[in-house]
Amino acid sequence: MTNNSHELIQVVTLLGAAVAAVPLFKRIGLGSVLGYLAAGLAIGPFGLKLFDNPNAILHVAELGVIMFLFVIGLEMQPSHLWGMRKDIFGLGSAQILVCTSVLTLLGIAFGFSPVVSFVSGMGFVLTSTAIVFQILAERGEVSMPHGQKMVSILLFEDLLIVPLLAIVAFLSPTHTSQGIDWMSIGTAIAAMAGVIAAGVWLLNPFFRILAHSKAREVLTAAALLVVLGTALLMQVSGLSMALGAFLAGVLLSESSFRHQIEADIEPFRGILLGLFFIGVGMSLNLTVVSTNIPLIAAGVIAMMLGKALCIYVVARTMGSRHQEALDRAILMAQGGEFAFVLYAAAAQAGVISQEVNANMTTIVVLSMVLTPLVVIVAKKILPKPTVSLEGVDLPQDLSGCALMIGFGRFGQVVSQLLLARDINVTIIDSDPERIRNARNFGFQIYYGDGSRLDVLRASGAEKACLIAVCVDDPKIATKIVKLLKHEFPEAKVLARAYDRIHARELELAEVDYQVRETFESALVFGQAALRTAEVPEDEIQAALEDIRRRDRERFELEVAAGATEAGRPLMLGNLPKPAPLLEPKRESKILNPEDVASLPLAEK
Repeated sequence: MTNNSHELIQVVTLLGAAVAAVPLFKRIGLGSVLGYLAAGLAIGPFGLKLFDNPNAILHVAELGVIMFLFVIGLEMQPSHLWGMRKDIFGLGSAQILVCTSVLTLLGIAFGFSPVVSFVSGMGFVLTSTAIVFQILAERGEVSMPHGQKMVSILLFEDLLIVPLLAIVAFLSPTHTSQGIDWMSIGTAIAAMAGVIAAGVWLLNPFFRILAHSKAREVLTAAALLVVLGTALLMQVSGLSMALGAFLAGVLLSESSFRHQIEADIEPFRGILLGLFFIGVGMSLNLTVVSTNIPLIAAGVIAMMLGKALCIYVVARTMGSRHQEALDRAILMAQGGEFAFVLYAAAAQAGVISQEVNANMTTIVVLSMVLTPLVVIVAKKILPKPTVSLEGVDLPQDLSGCALMIGFGRFGQVVSQLLLARDINVTIIDSDPERIRNARNFGFQIYYGDGSRLDVLRASGAEKACLIAVCVDDPKIATKIVKLLKHEFPEAKVLARAYDRIHARELELAEVDYQVRETFESALVFGQAALRTAEVPEDEIQAALEDIRRRDRERFELEVAAGATEAGRPLMLGNLPKPAPLLEPKRESKILNPEDVASLPLAEK
């Protein structure tokens, strides 16, 4: 077998392991990160032994972390990043200092020297950027306030790797006092200045010139060149590759080519980041684990618990709510990929032994593997966050003529028509933040779950002449309608339907009126499209009435049959209709405008 064939088999094996494991793990609720880690462990040196050098995989797969940070940088405009400076340097430095102090003391308690304890603890403090970002992205929380605080801390930790490597060199037994290395410092500063200058003055004109070539593959190549070139420059200058990629993303965040670049990078980022997690799974050294089970097990538990406790205390001290602080502590309790770099450099410099390096690397890998599991377990066993009702009124003995349940986008528009006729409307909603915001616009909204009978009674459902169910969850809306029709049969119940299936469910629940949330707006949009196409107004109205009739007849058939397909023949489609084999001869006739106007719409 040729060397090329062997390499191709390895690529196919990596892709096959990912394709097999990730969907399975997501299906059973364990997430994609754990799927990648399990795939790596299965095909690595301590599984099926299909790979014997996980470090080579990790070295290549680090590009996934680099591209991930570049994409995050594209979302961070300089003004936004400047607004995060307090979190980056304030919150980040506080968390680092407290965690380092506690983890160093833990190392001393385990019997290691202060220097070894400091290096071990400092490496574990550097959280896994890849794992945290991936979990935040899966939960859709990267751009949310608590997600942004974690991003700030991770950015500060990326900045920290450079001085940490300098400290390791200083602690080396072979270190000789040669003064400050001004050349290295100057090179790093010059590299940063060069990247910023290129981003401000060169990148936009560069991509503009390439865009004129009309070659999509050239823009993709240019995007990869910017990411990898900046990362390489930062590495050669003694800085972090990930930091360089992030900086390049920030500098392109206000570019008109930002979305195109992000779309070009995304496939490479996803594949390589998955490859990184597979590499981490492969690097879990089960021989080291089996040899030092008590030490490693105790180290993982102590390090993760100690770091989580420190993160929680710092978060609470800096003003975060309990739930936010707890979530941050659970999510950031592991070590990270930069710990591998730090421990390897410390072992090479003689600061820690190779045995300590192997043990600490294994502890970090295990903590990374356990993090997705800890997140899942915590979500299941911890109580759900309580809702703050500060500044929110509860319904009690209300008696409006109309009761509205739900004050989202749909309900807000409906309320304007009722209020325009001076109808006394009682409004309840289950989102305290929305209620507080609505007060700023002159609305009195009460907090309550419309699917509970006691809340409906307190809101005046017994006395209301009409009840508008405007919630956006179809299941909850149907539940509320059934409850209302059973308990308050005299009230007229109107409901917002999500789609045709939901509308049918509401009809079966005997709702007095329902409307699909997009139906009327789509008809208005269609009328505007016909006017844009310069169709006469009378023909537009005829078409509108025809569509309304068809939809009404379709819906009646669907309700009667209990199936959406029942009304399919009434729908208009754009598939070409087969021409008849023999067309009847028709006498050509020239019509005058009066004749055309008298024709039915279907014949025009």
